[in-house]
Amino acid sequence: MQLIQLLLTLFYHIRLEDMKNYPFENLEAWRYSRMLVSDVYHILEHFPTFERYGLCDQIRRAVISVPSNIAEGSARIFPKEQLRFIDYSYGSLMEVYCQLILANDLNYISEEQLSNIKEKIFIIGKMINGMRRRQLKRTSEQPSPHSIIL
Repeated sequence: MQLIQLLLTLFYHIRLEDMKNYPFENLEAWRYSRMLVSDVYHILEHFPTFERYGLCDQIRRAVISVPSNIAEGSARIFPKEQLRFIDYSYGSLMEVYCQLILANDLNYISEEQLSNIKEKIFIIGKMINGMRRRQLKRTSEQPSPHSIIL
């Protein structure tokens, strides 16, 4: 960290503490979904080894997709594009939940673990749906990026 600070200061005259966050880093849904990634990864450590490249891999990809799509969508210019990535994020969240239900059916996780994750997924889902509602409002207020302006 000190080397990075030194390089930024020497070459760009930037102090690390002066750098601002990217917009997605301020989103509560992104922060909570990062915590979900960590929680799910800890659960997956106890899955059978033969599931490492099966169900575990699928769950990992889906759970990582939640905060990743929130971040990617925040970088899009047009509200309709942002909305699309919010929808992807919510879809990935539901995919994680479905796969964890299946893991519970297979006795890889307990009812208690599933219940704890479900609470977190519910909260994140509400946050993502709130983002979606705001984006839908913005989308209806702005012309499509593909519309012709005369």
